[in-house]
Amino acid sequence: MAVQQSAGPDPYFPDNGDPRYRVHRYELALDYRPGPNRLSGVARINAIAGRAQLSEFQLDLADFKIGRIRVDGRQPHYTHRGGKLRVKPAKPLRAGAAFTVEVHWSGNPKPVASAWGGLGWEELADGALVASQPVGAPSWYPCNDRPADKASYLLSVTTPSAYAVVSGGRLLTRTTKASTTTWVYEQAAPTSSYLVGLAIGKFQTVLLGDPGPGGVPQHGHIPAQLLPEFSRDFARQPAMMELFQELFGPYPFEEYAVAVTEEELDVPVEAQGLSLFGSNHVDGARGSERLVAHELAHQWFGNCVSIADWRQIWLNEGFAKYAEWLWSERSGGRSAQQLAAAAHRLLATLPQDLRLADPGRRSMFDDRLYERGGLTLHAVRCALGDDAFFRMLRGWVRLHRGGTVTTAVFVEHVARFADEPPAGLFEAWVYGAKLPPLPVLQDVP
Repeated sequence: MAVQQSAGPDPYFPDNGDPRYRVHRYELALDYRPGPNRLSGVARINAIAGRAQLSEFQLDLADFKIGRIRVDGRQPHYTHRGGKLRVKPAKPLRAGAAFTVEVHWSGNPKPVASAWGGLGWEELADGALVASQPVGAPSWYPCNDRPADKASYLLSVTTPSAYAVVSGGRLLTRTTKASTTTWVYEQAAPTSSYLVGLAIGKFQTVLLGDPGPGGVPQHGHIPAQLLPEFSRDFARQPAMMELFQELFGPYPFEEYAVAVTEEELDVPVEAQGLSLFGSNHVDGARGSERLVAHELAHQWFGNCVSIADWRQIWLNEGFAKYAEWLWSERSGGRSAQQLAAAAHRLLATLPQDLRLADPGRRSMFDDRLYERGGLTLHAVRCALGDDAFFRMLRGWVRLHRGGTVTTAVFVEHVARFADEPPAGLFEAWVYGAKLPPLPVLQDVP
């Protein structure tokens, strides 16, 4: 695992996260009541101080009531305002020291306001979901909210027994006492705070395909009335899993789940080991199948191999976009070359002022970043040839599994698989703004 952590604050979200320490593990025990939208929680956070003594540190947490805080069992001084929990331990923490923070909090969770609307915890008509990208995690738990700070998670959620709880990772136990049920999930793989997903609702659970010995269990959690449409729309997901393991390497987690809410979502949202879809993505005609492929591909690109900071987001979205094209090509749809040509025609009609290497916070979810990111991967494939290109992708995941990366690291990685350095490719596609000519695969119509 190669970890490329940013040395300082994230350039797009400098107020989020604290680079002076890193978290090793979160243990979260939550109690949620859907009717009054009431959440109470206890977090036990195991962390390690950085290279300097810590006389104080910060956690990100939205507007909740704080009941108790302990650092290594001792009561610290703290303040909580503006989404920041500032903690001053009774005794400074020495450089490199392991320490434990315990936080008790409660309140009515709500999304964090952003330029893209509310992020994080969203109360539904009958349940809740969490979709945190990029900075919504503090809407429901205290965290060091920066993508490079990846940790393992133990998540325990207690709700009324009529509701199911779905999260990424492996379900360890489900225990019913009186009228409530406690669901305990373990996500052992390093996980960015925004990638901890959660859905609470009245779901019917189905197994997608037969994983067989050593296969990846894939479950769908959907409202019962959507099951017929879901069964068709997600029928080819096991084939996607098989293809992506061939092209990208073994699936990086223990299981994969998809959850569908009764409400509509603007776009599906990936979490680690879990993707969340709205009812509008289920039509019984496979109308959103490319999005099914896109969210699955994020398990390799974005979740397993994560970005060191939000400037690098094309390494998530461009790769997932190209995975859509690869699925289409290998499943009888349009070829990657045909889809690249369509994307190129579209981009040629739009402003050419976006640079993948640093799109700016305002443009980090711009459709142009997705399309140009996919085209960049296609250009790399054209330059390397298929054999070297797919060896390069598998090597990328293998070398950086569980870690974080930057564009510069990817450029160096690609060069190792090229007979000759792909002169000018990244300067034009990643660091430049003007749209380069359409890359063309040899012997492809």
